[in-house]
Amino acid sequence: GAYHGDTIGTMSIGSIGRFKNLYSPLLFPVVWTSVPCAVPDQPERESEQLEHWTGELERLFELHHETLAGVVIEPLVQAAAGIKVQADQFLRRVWGLCRRFDVLLIADEIAVGFGRTGTLFACEQEGVAPDLLILSKGLTGGYLPLAATLVTDEIYDAFLGAPAAGRTFFHGHTYTGNPLACAAALASLRLIEADHVLRNASRLAVTLAEELAPLKRHPQVREIRQKGTMVGVEISRAGEAYPPEMRIGHQVTLACRRRGVILRNIADVIVLMPAPAMPESLVTELCQVVCESVAEVAV
Repeated sequence: GAYHGDTIGTMSIGSIGRFKNLYSPLLFPVVWTSVPCAVPDQPERESEQLEHWTGELERLFELHHETLAGVVIEPLVQAAAGIKVQADQFLRRVWGLCRRFDVLLIADEIAVGFGRTGTLFACEQEGVAPDLLILSKGLTGGYLPLAATLVTDEIYDAFLGAPAAGRTFFHGHTYTGNPLACAAALASLRLIEADHVLRNASRLAVTLAEELAPLKRHPQVREIRQKGTMVGVEISRAGEAYPPEMRIGHQVTLACRRRGVILRNIADVIVLMPAPAMPESLVTELCQVVCESVAEVAV
């Protein structure tokens, strides 16, 4: 379920076929591994998965570490996979293997950054310091397009030197460093601190869990996955997926729209990602609409 974008490079490291198959002749080779998922209320099962997939990852490092350019991971949550929450401490295990085998760790926090998982950056929750940290979305609050790549001093210094040394990192595009977008980012960062957005995000996470709790009793709700303000409500029929042609997830979003709420679905997973700065009353309304819409459609 890996997804990191739609350039040739990011499509190469993605694993979702419908996003990349058309371009497969252009993509470079990648080694993938599965990610252990969080298993709420079943710590023993989650621990078993963590040990199994950490072992598989270690085996891949032993086989490929000399040719790996880096490890790319979306910390704590795979958003485009349907809000798949990772097992606790998996990110730190990955970081440990990267340091042991001298491989760069690249943390894609475009979706999970700026408070969505409960901390400013998801990596903080497991004490991980990646070599490269990729940011966007919440960086400007969504008002203007901007992305940033943060790197360690070691990586920065590798491209620093006199022109004759030939160390310049020749990569950029026409709109790099757009001043208006950068001003929006600075304003957003100031508001995150001044308005105590991280504190609000913590409250919203509790509200989401409480208001969506009735859906756990719905016979057609297979699972509710949540990390901070990121939630995925998976719809199924008796534990089995609905026929694709029914487009149940899409039908639920249409029912939400009739009630004045615009949401997206990923197949039959209803995705909720309210802004960490959103008022609690609106999140309560959002959850009520989702509950009503699921009850209407998933029968």
